[in-house]
Amino acid sequence: MLDSAQIHQIQPSDPAVGLTPEAIARVHEGVATARQPVVRECVANDLAELSAIAQGTADQRVSGRFRRWMMRRLIKSFFRVRIENPEHIPTGPSVLTANHLSHLDPFLILAFCPPYPYYYILGDARTLYNKSWKRRLIGWAGGVIPLERWWKEEIAVMAAADEGRDDLRPLATEIHDHVPNGSSIHQMRQVDQAIKALLARGDGIMLFPEGRLGEREGHMHSLKRGTVLYAMRSGVPIYPVAIIGTKTLYFRKRLTLRFGPPVQVPHQARPERMAINDALAKLEQAFQDLLPAHYQEPKGPKLFSNWLNHLFW
Repeated sequence: MLDSAQIHQIQPSDPAVGLTPEAIARVHEGVATARQPVVRECVANDLAELSAIAQGTADQRVSGRFRRWMMRRLIKSFFRVRIENPEHIPTGPSVLTANHLSHLDPFLILAFCPPYPYYYILGDARTLYNKSWKRRLIGWAGGVIPLERWWKEEIAVMAAADEGRDDLRPLATEIHDHVPNGSSIHQMRQVDQAIKALLARGDGIMLFPEGRLGEREGHMHSLKRGTVLYAMRSGVPIYPVAIIGTKTLYFRKRLTLRFGPPVQVPHQARPERMAINDALAKLEQAFQDLLPAHYQEPKGPKLFSNWLNHLFW
C-alpha cells in the first residue's frame, strides 16, 4: 500500500503523529470529508478558479474591504484581539506566513490585515471545507488555493496496516482508495502557475509553513521548502506573523497577532539549494523572535470552550 520511502518517512511510533484513539478518529473524519460530494465540488470549483487566474482571467471574489468586514464581525463575536507591531503589516504583494494552532487562524489574519493586497489562503482542502459554515463562507468570499494530500496521521495508519495492524487495514484501504495523495502533477502546476500570476498582479499569498497544526503555543514544527520557493521565484518578501492564543479557544479570550519585519529573499527563477536553506533559516529565526518563549494560558473560567474548539476544528 505504501512504498518503503513513505513507510520510513513516518513510523507508527513517531511521537509527532502518535496513533492514539483521537488521531485515528481524526483520520476517520478526514476520510469521510474526502468522500463528501459537496467537498469534491468545492475543490473542483477552486481548481477552475486557479486555471482562470493562471490564464489571466479575472476570478470571482468579493471586495477585500467587505471580506475583511465580514471576517472581523465573525471574530469579534467570540474573541478579543490584540495587534502588535502593526508597522510590519505588509502593504504590497508578499507571502504572509504564520504558525498554525487552530483552523481559526486564517480567518483571524484576514480579519485584521488590510484588504489590499488581497490574500489567497493556501491550505489543506479538507480542513477548509470540512464544515458547512466554512464551505458557505469560503464559497462566498473566494480566495482559496486548496491542497489535496494525505495527512501524516493517514500515512501512519497505512504504514501500521502494512506492518501488521489488521484492525487498521479497512481504514488504510479507504485512505488509499478515496483520499487524494497530493501527487497530481496537473494540480501542482495549477497551483504554481496561479500563485505566480497572483503575486505578479499585486495580490498576496497566506500560508502556514509547518504544513500541519502545532501541538502547543510558542512552538513550531520544521518549515516546508515551499514557503520560501514561492517568494524567491516571484521576488517578493516573506512576512512572518506569530499567532498567540488560538490553541485553546473560549469565549472572549484575548488572541494576539504579532507581526514581524519582512524576510528578504533573493529573486531566483530556479532557487538554488544553498539560497533556499539560508532563507528557511532566516524565517525560522524570525519566528523564534516573535513567538512567546513561556506562554501561560490565562486563568479563570473558559466559557464555551468545547463548543468553540469544535467549531473551529
